[in-house]
Amino acid sequence: MIHCRNLTPNPARPIRPGSESFFFFWQPRAVCGRFTLRTPAAAWAQEFLPLWSEEEIAAAATEYAIAARYNIAPTQSISVIHTEAGASAGSRRQWSLFRWGLVPPWADDLAIGNRMINARSETVHEKNSFRKAFVQRRCLIPADGYFEWMKTPDGKQPYLIERASGGMLAMAGLWEQNKRVSSSGHAIRTCTILTTAANETTATIHDRMPVLLEGDQRDAWLDPQQDDPTALRRLLQPASNDLLKYAPVSRLVNRPGNDSPECVQVIDAPQPSPEKPPPKKPSRKPPTKKTPPTAGDGSQATLFD
Repeated sequence: MIHCRNLTPNPARPIRPGSESFFFFWQPRAVCGRFTLRTPAAAWAQEFLPLWSEEEIAAAATEYAIAARYNIAPTQSISVIHTEAGASAGSRRQWSLFRWGLVPPWADDLAIGNRMINARSETVHEKNSFRKAFVQRRCLIPADGYFEWMKTPDGKQPYLIERASGGMLAMAGLWEQNKRVSSSGHAIRTCTILTTAANETTATIHDRMPVLLEGDQRDAWLDPQQDDPTALRRLLQPASNDLLKYAPVSRLVNRPGNDSPECVQVIDAPQPSPEKPPPKKPSRKPPTKKTPPTAGDGSQATLFD
């Protein structure tokens, strides 16, 4: 078997699926809190690791015990594609397992990552927790679908969002390493997924979506020599409206402990529609008499308030 260098598994032990701690993370209005990676590694890894041989990919998949995943949740170890800070342009990409939920290097508690599964692309360059990783430690997170939830009279209905033409999605992410929270003294590597405003296709389900990078955008995002925040932020845009499709799926996915093909089984359910704002409450203040604008007072006359 070929030895794959730089493939040390994440020493952080993820919470076991089905444990009570998992239920903290089901927040249907949180962006990209679950995703899938059902595609065999031999099929997707070549797309993300162009300089790797088939033998190296197979060896890594065996070492990491990669299997089809139908309901990936926060705190679990996930596949991450990255380069090391300071590497030369065009350097060989690495495939590692990082814990999902970024823990900044200054943090003393691993649980802080529970609140950092996502980072908003509009402010990521300003936040102390993400600012350094944004210019030094960027990554791609392979997925072939992600879940969002819509409120219905019968409860929250999950929808699986996938590439319309089939195939893989590359979610933009950041990663960090922290020695302070590890009892063994080894650095624990963690990651987060960047989000942006939803495109027209997915906005009826949720107003945010993960940043999905295509083609040359992936190379630019992983370029270890790129440290210009302005140039990087230009990559963080909503996906094109024709990139994705969605379908309602079984509510088995609502429970993080479920991780089986039934989680992505398409069902009959209402089609998403834009959420209506709640009706305005009547004001208790007495109505004020408005003085109509007069000619020459500099105001703009209008028939509407």
